[in-house]
Amino acid sequence: MSRNVSEQLLEILIEAGVTQVFGVIGDALNAFAQAIHNHEEVEWIGVRHEGNASYAAFAQAELSGNLAVCAGTVGPGALHLINGLYNAKRERSPVLAITGQVPVSQIGTSFHQEVDLEKIYADVCDFQAVIRSPEEAPRVILRAIKEALSNRSVSRIELPADIAEMPCAGDDFIHPLIRSLATLVPADEQIQQLAELIESHREKRISILAGAGCREARAEVLELADKLQAPITHSLRACDIFDHDCPHVAGLTGLIGNPSGYHAVMNTDLLLMLGTDFPYTEYLPHDCTVVQIDTRLPRIGNRVGVKLGIHADIRATLQKLLPHVESHGPSEFHDKIVSSFEDWRQEMRQDADPDRDHEPLHPQIFAGLINEHASDDAIFVVDTGTITVWAARHISFHSERRMIGSFNHGSMAVGLPAALGAQLLYPDREVWALVGDGAFTMAMQDWITIANLGLPIKMLVLHNSSLDLVKLEMEVAGIVPEKDVLEIDVPDLAEYSRWCGAKGVHIEHAKDIEAAIKAAKASSSPFLIDAVVTNGELSMPPKVKLAQATGMAESKLKQAWMALSGDHEQWNNIKEELAAYFDSSDKLHEES
Repeated sequence: MSRNVSEQLLEILIEAGVTQVFGVIGDALNAFAQAIHNHEEVEWIGVRHEGNASYAAFAQAELSGNLAVCAGTVGPGALHLINGLYNAKRERSPVLAITGQVPVSQIGTSFHQEVDLEKIYADVCDFQAVIRSPEEAPRVILRAIKEALSNRSVSRIELPADIAEMPCAGDDFIHPLIRSLATLVPADEQIQQLAELIESHREKRISILAGAGCREARAEVLELADKLQAPITHSLRACDIFDHDCPHVAGLTGLIGNPSGYHAVMNTDLLLMLGTDFPYTEYLPHDCTVVQIDTRLPRIGNRVGVKLGIHADIRATLQKLLPHVESHGPSEFHDKIVSSFEDWRQEMRQDADPDRDHEPLHPQIFAGLINEHASDDAIFVVDTGTITVWAARHISFHSERRMIGSFNHGSMAVGLPAALGAQLLYPDREVWALVGDGAFTMAMQDWITIANLGLPIKMLVLHNSSLDLVKLEMEVAGIVPEKDVLEIDVPDLAEYSRWCGAKGVHIEHAKDIEAAIKAAKASSSPFLIDAVVTNGELSMPPKVKLAQATGMAESKLKQAWMALSGDHEQWNNIKEELAAYFDSSDKLHEES
């Protein structure tokens, strides 16, 4: 019996190393799903929502650097994939989306569920293989895969329902997948320019701002920092490259940064931006010498004016540069920044002390104890919201730990499905998903999928029945946060977890936190910690701008006036924030 187009597509994916496809089955995908059923090399992972499929594929692509695949059928099914694919695009993760389409003869007739997917996907995809005949299928399929891998981007294959079942053609175009082994190396004259620029700043302050582009160059960046005695501030995506325990590290800058990271960047004379397109221009200096090195030429000078831009791989550049750089000797600037970072870390340890037993609980305690107990090669999937702040401040992503999330796209509900993808990719590693209750309930239908698969994911849900980050955004803008728009009705999530067939504990007291985290770590099945926490904990940036301070003051004054006028909800909000701020156990403050 001759193979059909769906079977040919699957064979090409197998050659590309694909072992799992995440999706929701339906009409146009039926032939493709049948092909998977007949091949042991690939597993169909059926989820409850296509958006969760695309987030799961993102996680696998981001962690492995290899192609990951998600699928959605005609019209609505394909549309649901979009958000997770945008996340893959922004994080530069190679993901292939397979979408169904109505039969070719019906395209353009406003057929049932017909959607112009090519137009809709134009912004998210680097390439779209819109198959209109079996003869062209293998060529465009292979190109879609190569585009995704070479550009670390999103590609899409559109498979009409009738073509999916047609006999395949064009086998002579199928060839082994070509993967680039090339490295972008800088010109010698640029290395000389950079070495001279560094030497001219020998007696001045030098800082490094490092991003995810340094993942393969960690040792070289640390050697450069050591020679220059330059503090390293890093982006959020680089938290698991330059962790808290790493020498020369100053921490984060930006909206969720810390003072030492902020001052290292803003008070330097020479800033070396390595593998980062840091987006917050208000947290970048505009009165110092800036060098930027990146593999993506359009990113150089995108955020701040540069004295020297080098279009090259970070590791290749530093390997050529380091022999030309002499050690600079002690730096008061470096030592002060690093000492400030250590002081800040001590403050964070105090903030996460379990003896801070105010109830509802402080969310930092959970993050701090997870940091203490998680394995050295744990994968942390961090959702969007204030949970990102607590993870970045209280977890050191040292050793072989990895951290992934929606750090550029900033989408809620990445945590649960990305943990699904991560655990299936690495079944022998601990996977911790750190999410807020708003994010969890947005994707909670696939906790059933995780329970059915028996995956030992450790899920921490910060449960305060409120959209915390939105609340802070409103207050900074001078708006009074209102309960009816910020409050979310969240059930007992531990009970929900048990109903799904997983384990779950509901935590309201500080004395129970560590035992719950140990139980989650030891569990061989899914384990959810329903952590009842305060919504009064403030997560402020390292430098509060005048407009932010003015907005916050205006909001607080309005809240106070409304409370005095009899608004019980605003009075309760103020009381909770004050209680969280002034919570002081005897042990924590015995020195003062």
